[in-house]
Amino acid sequence: MSTSQIFIYLTPVMTALIGWFTNWVAVKMLFKPVKPIGRGIFKIQGIFPKRQDKLAASIGKMVADELLTTHDIREKVLDPENVDGLLVFVEDKVDNYLNNDFPAKYPITSLFIGKRRREKIKLELMEEVDEWAPKVIEKVMDDLDKSLKVEEMIAQKVAALPPDKLEQLINGILKKEFKFIEWSGAVLGFIVGVIQVVCIEIFK
Repeated sequence: MSTSQIFIYLTPVMTALIGWFTNWVAVKMLFKPVKPIGRGIFKIQGIFPKRQDKLAASIGKMVADELLTTHDIREKVLDPENVDGLLVFVEDKVDNYLNNDFPAKYPITSLFIGKRRREKIKLELMEEVDEWAPKVIEKVMDDLDKSLKVEEMIAQKVAALPPDKLEQLINGILKKEFKFIEWSGAVLGFIVGVIQVVCIEIFK
């Protein structure tokens, strides 16, 4: 077998390596270089670092519109189970205050307020809390609707991520997909090489 034939039969290996390498470079260029290199139309920069601000704005909008709306937060906070849980928490705090903290702070006054009287005070307080707690929560949520800008907050955080952290985050999510892209380049390159060898053999 001549040297030229050996090179011909090695074509699939070489095209596989070329296919893998080009896809590997393409994946790396999603993140590198972090800062622009070159001038004018020959300037090169990683796609994600170059478009991080736009990516941040898109992620912020998606989260605000689809994943974490203030409406969803409001519904969750005002869920009857959550409100009941809050009332139980407040009742425990009131009970602890009347039976422990109040006698410790005001020992003389507490002598004139017996257990039955403290229970009555607690019941009256809880009736008031039960009435105004939902209104307070509604007020808090109204203020939250006006002040909580989910889209802007998420966009700012993503835009402020250091490029290496952004790369680490995306690689953590898409690591298998990136590997698939690299190896698919090798497979396609090998197939192209085989086709080339077959064509050479047929038409030589």
